[in-house]
Amino acid sequence: MLSDIPLSGLLLYPPGLCLILLTAAVVCALFSLKRLAVFLTFFAITWVGVWSLPITSIHFGKILEEKYPYQGPRELPKADVIIVLGGNTQANRANWFEPYNRATAVDRIDRAEALYLAGRASRILLSGGAREGKVSEAQGMARLLKQRGIPDSALILENESRNTYENLRYSEILLRSHKLNSALLVTSALHMPRAQAAAEKRGIKATPASSAPQIVLPEDEPPVLWWPHIRSLEASRTIIKEYLGLLGYKLRGWI
Repeated sequence: MLSDIPLSGLLLYPPGLCLILLTAAVVCALFSLKRLAVFLTFFAITWVGVWSLPITSIHFGKILEEKYPYQGPRELPKADVIIVLGGNTQANRANWFEPYNRATAVDRIDRAEALYLAGRASRILLSGGAREGKVSEAQGMARLLKQRGIPDSALILENESRNTYENLRYSEILLRSHKLNSALLVTSALHMPRAQAAAEKRGIKATPASSAPQIVLPEDEPPVLWWPHIRSLEASRTIIKEYLGLLGYKLRGWI
């Protein structure tokens, strides 16, 4: 969710940081700080260059995505409820190294629907407040699930949360009020390490049920690992955000 992204995360996004550092380098050069200007220029080009390489995104993305390996719906244990965390964005693309295609994008509610139809749980808790306006993410996800035939009686909505920490905090309250003891936690594979850690910190008995990994080389025309690729830069923002999120949550005592 947007409020999960620290300001440092936006600044460290390679193209953005590169522009900031190059601007600073020009200012330093104008004030005869040539060594500092050279250093800033070198760091800016190196930072954006490293993250433009597919090998970088593959390596650091894999560390996050493989912490909780993907399992098919019937491979997962049964639970009382499926918790779906808000945050549906273009990050739902099937693969970061392929063009975004809405037809192949996999939303978190797709995963929840598959788990529900596989009989893994009889209730679905949808968590996410309103980004703008009055309609919350939870309400939006509920509408789509009901259109797919999921009964309204199976849905529990949490409409207040603005980030992952609040997703789990408010979900915990609803779990207690509905006497639900075990859960399948649904979010993206990149986000799962932080989400699962936050759930455990809240004392929620949750089993990770993430979507399939997104930072993988496509079988058709895979990019050259050591050659710059624009989609590696696009993926880097989400990857960097998650590492900073883990650090920030750790420092705040949220995980």
